[in-house]
Amino acid sequence: MEIDQPGAAVVVNPSTEQPIAAYRIATEEDVDTAVQTAAAAARSWGRTPPVERAEILLRIADAIEADAEEFALLESENVGKPVTHARDEMPWVWDVIRFSAGAARVSHAPAAGEYANGSTSWLRREPLGVVGLITPWNYPLLMGVWKIAPAIAAGNAVVIKPSELTPQTTIKLVDLANRFLPPGVLNLVLGDSSTGKAIVAHPKVRMVALTGDVSTGKAVAALASNTLKRVSLELGGKAPILVFADSPARQTARDLVEFGFANSGQDCTAACRIIVEDAAYEEFVSAYCDEVAKLRVGDPSDPETTMGPVISRRQLERVAGFVERARGYGAKVLVGGERLPREGWFYAPTVVTDVEQSSEIIQREVFGPVVTIQRGRDEDEMLAMANDVDYGLSASVWTTNLGRSMRLTRDLDFGTVWVNQQIYTASEMPFGGFRDSGYGKELSGHGLDEYSQFKHVMVKPDLTTDDAPAQGSP
Repeated sequence: MEIDQPGAAVVVNPSTEQPIAAYRIATEEDVDTAVQTAAAAARSWGRTPPVERAEILLRIADAIEADAEEFALLESENVGKPVTHARDEMPWVWDVIRFSAGAARVSHAPAAGEYANGSTSWLRREPLGVVGLITPWNYPLLMGVWKIAPAIAAGNAVVIKPSELTPQTTIKLVDLANRFLPPGVLNLVLGDSSTGKAIVAHPKVRMVALTGDVSTGKAVAALASNTLKRVSLELGGKAPILVFADSPARQTARDLVEFGFANSGQDCTAACRIIVEDAAYEEFVSAYCDEVAKLRVGDPSDPETTMGPVISRRQLERVAGFVERARGYGAKVLVGGERLPREGWFYAPTVVTDVEQSSEIIQREVFGPVVTIQRGRDEDEMLAMANDVDYGLSASVWTTNLGRSMRLTRDLDFGTVWVNQQIYTASEMPFGGFRDSGYGKELSGHGLDEYSQFKHVMVKPDLTTDDAPAQGSP
């Protein structure tokens, strides 16, 4: 579609504010066509042996790896992340697909056996049918495969809608995958929230998986309840980072700057809420600000750039609003706190201190290059501060004390807790949040289970005329 055509949805490069593509927003009728196409393919695909589904997924992974540089360049241009970071993401993309291919062939069900009434019982893993996938703008390619790979591996047909801001790598991914998949198994619709609502409301969509913010997740869950479809929600985060005095200040600060400002802080697991033990506070804050000053903000295509723009003008204004309101209630902005005077939606890496636990900038997700640093008297107070938010996605503990690590990984109320690191995931381990960060798991065998339904089959081999009550009956 031409960029200047009336009604076109325009995709913009956030580092230049210039249009790079345009597309037509899918209507409710377009969504229905995609769902009907998926439904027609679902039965055959669901009966395809797991080994054949796995072989196709492995070919898709190989093709992505062969074209990794083009994917990285496209992701960098559309999202605004440094091209070096986009390249670093690529191995995670094909690793998830290859893991899902293998997981499809492994049964996690209990062994068949005679559990009651002289009958033999076993479980069947079956696909749901048609699943709708709605992916975010911050990691469009990676979050796309986190959902597509297990959904297809489990035998479902898919309708996917990427964010209207960053559809480019998803378009390329679907085009590539459909070279190997049977027709109708993977379907793409481009659009905005109205398109997403049509997917969620469609009666033939048996599950919806969303990565997005909390308000969107609540709206999806409410709409999905009308048809009682399954919902998996990976929502926002406000990760507490507990830094203790025994953690080396300079190295910890260096690592946390990387984890706090990666992707311009537009990451639901970003190290954005640092809580430092009082004895180490001054030294850590000084070291942290020194490391922030070393960030190189600029053109994402420059290999020397370490931080790019935020995704849109709207996001820039949102981030700036949080910081200005924090200033208004007495917080100190030690570094940054302003839009950079250049083309593109660039906001300076920002460090905020002297904030109350109840303040907006602590309690709500900023989703930008803004990090708060608080001080805590001791382990107990730091833990209480960490858990005192509505989110429950991720947290980390920075210490050399093994006992403390064990206590805090138990007591932190978050779906993922790291020790002396942040952000990294493993395809073999589940990822998902607690509380307002949603429900459902991605990655691992649990991720495959999200896209499956399990049927108990109970067989009594012989019919008898015995009127005795059956064992195990209610």
